[in-house]
Amino acid sequence: MSLSRRRFLTISAGALGRGAAGARAGAGFTHWEGQALGAACKITLRAPPRQAQPALDAALAALREVERLFNLYDPGSALSRLNRTGHLPHPDPRFAELVELADQMHNVTEGRFDPSIQPLWSALARGGDARAARARVGWDRVAWQDGALRLAPGQALSFNGIAQGYATDLVSETLSAHGFGDLLVNIGEFRGTGGPWRIGLQDPDQGLLGTRMLRSGAIASSSPRALHLRDGATHILDPRGGRGPQWSTVSVEAETAVVADALSTALCLADRSAVLRIKSRVPGVERITLVDFEGDLVTL
Repeated sequence: MSLSRRRFLTISAGALGRGAAGARAGAGFTHWEGQALGAACKITLRAPPRQAQPALDAALAALREVERLFNLYDPGSALSRLNRTGHLPHPDPRFAELVELADQMHNVTEGRFDPSIQPLWSALARGGDARAARARVGWDRVAWQDGALRLAPGQALSFNGIAQGYATDLVSETLSAHGFGDLLVNIGEFRGTGGPWRIGLQDPDQGLLGTRMLRSGAIASSSPRALHLRDGATHILDPRGGRGPQWSTVSVEAETAVVADALSTALCLADRSAVLRIKSRVPGVERITLVDFEGDLVTL
């Protein structure tokens, strides 16, 4: 079973190609496709390959750095070392930055976003003791001590609900720093400038429900029923032991992909009043689309 979150967004943007990883050109665009953090990735730049290649090389180097830090499936990543040993001395500044962002999202979502959910996720995915695993969940027990990040006994973290957005932002900002203002990055989440880029909103049960136009900003969507674990659990779990998913799909449009990513995950576990309350606390959130289990849409 793959541990990656599956996304239900489709994209129509110029002449996006398909096939092996690498850069291609078409209709005035350069396209790159590959894999990172358990997700299929696409980068689109409005430029010929010779002009785009230096910026693309820098962006891919940034993406490899994110993989080195946060790839849950790479035993040599910083995250895997933390989970294996329970501590990570003097983490890379980017690792520390993402931990801080995760802490902010945990607080603003009233505990619905919690990277320490990993032991429970793993137990339900692989047939372990879910009750014992749930007892290990608790972001408040993850601590900094003497320059090291430390986990409580039995804990493990997953940044799958935020690292893809973080990578999307980093790659987008790298390309922008090289002077490109017409681009779209898809690393499980989307961030674009220029365009406009048409993003389709799709629910796993209801199919295509509409489109969104992305000109400057990010969009991320999560669908709990995209993947089922053991005992009827969906792949988005409530770290607080609550009622579970309240929505079939949540799509968040925000200034940054890291915020859109974390919120789209956490808000699957929030009723409408909680969604409104949380939205009011987070600057830069432009629109939230909620799809209920009957296929009806609520746009906030």
